[in-house]
This record gives sequence, structure tokens and C-alpha cells, in this order.
Amino acid sequence: MKNIAMGSAALTRGFALLGFETYPDATPELVEKVLEGLVNRREKALVLLEHQLARSHGPVLAQVRSEGGRIVVGEVPPLATPADYHPPVEDLVRRILGPSALEEQP
Repeated sequence: MKNIAMGSAALTRGFALLGFETYPDATPELVEKVLEGLVNRREKALVLLEHQLARSHGPVLAQVRSEGGRIVVGEVPPLATPADYHPPVEDLVRRILGPSALEEQP
């Protein structure tokens, strides 16, 4: 199984220390190319994408997310502003359970 991290150079440096295959300063086009290669070779992989790449709208990324299974895609918050990060699942929870669903209770 491959472990891949794509994002800013600062982010990928840390993942390289953990033994990940890294793609510093990756673009949405590179994400598509790497994912397409994994799909075509039927490889298993954990792919961590910095938030702006994870929210790109490439067709291969959408395909991998909809299939699930062999290739797992995760989203990593930005290094500079982690407190401002909100994962996409929060929007889903708010739509289903209401706008106050994630508010902290005293």
C-alpha cells in the first residue's frame, strides 16, 4: 500500500519524514494524474491532500471518492490557519441536523 501526501512544500516535508511519497506544491492537475495512475494500476493507497487540493473538482478525484475502498483520500488542514479549517462533513451535519448541531454546549 502506498502512502502519499500532496500539498505545500512545508506540509509535505513533514510527511516525507514519516516515509510518505510526497508531491510538494502539487496542483489539481497533478492530483488527477497521480490518482489516475493509482486507479489504472489498481493500487491501494492512502492519499492525504492539503485542503485546497482536496476541494478541487477533478473527475478522477470524484471517481475515487465515490468508489471508496482501494484508494482512501483524506484532507489535511492548512498549516498557517488550522483553527479556521472546517471539514466538508460539518456542512453535511448542519444540513441534516440543523445550523446549531455543532455548537458547543455549556
